[in-house]
Amino acid sequence: MKIINYASIILLFSIFLISCDGEVLPKPKGFLRLEYPTANYAKMQSSCPYSFEKNQLAVIDPKQNCWMNLEYPALNGTLHLSYIAVDGNIEKLIEDVQKLTYEHAVKADNIDPTVYENAEQGVYGMVYEVEGNAASQAQFYVTDSTKHFLTGSLYFNAKPNYDSIYPAVNYIKKDIRVLIESLKWSN
Repeated sequence: MKIINYASIILLFSIFLISCDGEVLPKPKGFLRLEYPTANYAKMQSSCPYSFEKNQLAVIDPKQNCWMNLEYPALNGTLHLSYIAVDGNIEKLIEDVQKLTYEHAVKADNIDPTVYENAEQGVYGMVYEVEGNAASQAQFYVTDSTKHFLTGSLYFNAKPNYDSIYPAVNYIKKDIRVLIESLKWSN
């Protein structure tokens, strides 16, 4: 019996020594390489009291009262645009957008507000970039302070995972900037 036990131990020890002769190397980090098409912008035509340039990748889904969604099928995201006529209620409208934006603070790592002003076109507003696993990654509003108010919210049709959607977020944030900078009110 002792010979069998010693033989088993020697065999197991030999297998252990033979199997450990290679170096152990850490696995390199892997990153997704997501490439999106170059954005081509064209003026959005509608009967609404505003116009802007939009990425041709985005599909317009019109809603009632000049509300619309800019759908990004390739990115699985939607930019929801809501238009409201100003009627002495500008403070309330701004307060509502800020309240909606900061409701994401529970899940957000950071909310970075940026003031926008284009006095020549009569466009003033605020863009909120939301970082982290919040439901919305960007919110904004623009207004002329007397007649027009447009707000936008970016949402993805996926569970919020900031690391995964980060490239798509950056792509659409550029579109938001172009939308705001090209926005014109009609009277």
